Amino acid sequence: MQKTSGLGRGLGSLIPSKKPVKELLGSDSEVADILDTREKISQLPVGQITPNPHQPRTTFNEDELQELVDSIKEHGVIQPIIVTKLGNGWQLIAGERRLRSSKLAGLNTIPAIIREMDEQKKMEIALIENLQRKNLNSLETAFAYQKLIDEFNLTQDQLSKRVGKSRSAVANTLRILTVIDEVKEAIRDGKISEGHARVLAGLPAIDQLSTLQKILSDSLSVRDTEKAGKKVVVEKHIRKVAFDPEVKAKEELLQSALGTKVEIKKTGSTGQINIKFFSEEELKTLIDKLV
Repeated sequence: MQKTSGLGRGLGSLIPSKKPVKELLGSDSEVADILDTREKISQLPVGQITPNPHQPRTTFNEDELQELVDSIKEHGVIQPIIVTKLGNGWQLIAGERRLRSSKLAGLNTIPAIIREMDEQKKMEIALIENLQRKNLNSLETAFAYQKLIDEFNLTQDQLSKRVGKSRSAVANTLRILTVIDEVKEAIRDGKISEGHARVLAGLPAIDQLSTLQKILSDSLSVRDTEKAGKKVVVEKHIRKVAFDPEVKAKEELLQSALGTKVEIKKTGSTGQINIKFFSEEELKTLIDKLV
């Protein structure tokens, strides 16, 4: 038996059919395949379907949306959306692009599967649908993860199991929320990838902007960005050690007592003291002073 792949149970558990359901639109035989399901598909008035308040996607590519509009005008909507009953109408769970495009195409009704779901499940399904189709940018994904954690008191481990990602992947995505506004804007505009954003999230805020500007001006790859980020951290550490006035004062005190060059290398509360000597006689003198 052929197995379908996806995130966790994925949308296959929500829209069971004899054959895989396609996002876009195709032949009459495909229509028959989809309509032959174990769940009833209803034609609902598009004007009575409200958006999903948990929709994680905030930006929609206008060209891609227009392509879907044109396809719907020619073939109709093949894959039904998923809704839940809300008052005298319905609330969308999955199928934001199909609903928007149907309205733009001037359709009065849209095929839909009506399901009962609690708020957490609505949010999870909206997130999973977008993740499966890679429609979200990394910032939208991070906000959606955080919303699930905050509103339903989930741990990162619980969240990772729900969205079919490793715990480390979830943690790395959540770190993107800490970047400065300029980096967030670059993510929204598609100027940098999630890999770039993760590197920038690991830098102090004061260094994120300069590194971002270097990424954009030099078209840095993620690997090159990692190298640039490490260089910033190392140089910052060197500057801190070199100009620590307390360490410098202790070096001068030892140099005065021993009569030679002394260098203190300090990392946290540990470190090394390097004492220079330039002849056998000077080494003997140092030993006499220290022993």
